[in-house]
Amino acid sequence: MKKKIIVTDGISENAKKMLEDKYIVDLKKGLPPEALKKEIKNYNAIIIRSATKMTPEIIEAADKLEVIGRAGVGVDNVDVKAATKKGVVVVNAPGSNS
Repeated sequence: MKKKIIVTDGISENAKKMLEDKYIVDLKKGLPPEALKKEIKNYNAIIIRSATKMTPEIIEAADKLEVIGRAGVGVDNVDVKAATKKGVVVVNAPGSNS
C-alpha cells in the first residue's frame, strides 16, 4: 500500500507528478489548524511552505506521521522539539520554492 502525503501550501505540478509515482498525494491548501489536526491522522508525510504552522497539538494528533517536509528556507513554522519527541523527521529544501 502506498504511503500518503498531504500538501497544505501548494507545490508545482511537476513536483506533484514526481511524488505520485510512489505516493498518494492530496493537495489541501489553506486548512485551518483544527481541520489540519483532523486530516493529519490519515497521512505519513506533510509538505508545507510558510503558511502552515506545525504546532505541538497538530504533531501530537498525527498518528502515522513520519516526515514533515518544509519547501523553503528554515523550519521556524515547525515545532521541531515536538516532532523529535514523537519520532517525526523534519527536513527542509531551501531552494525548492525558487
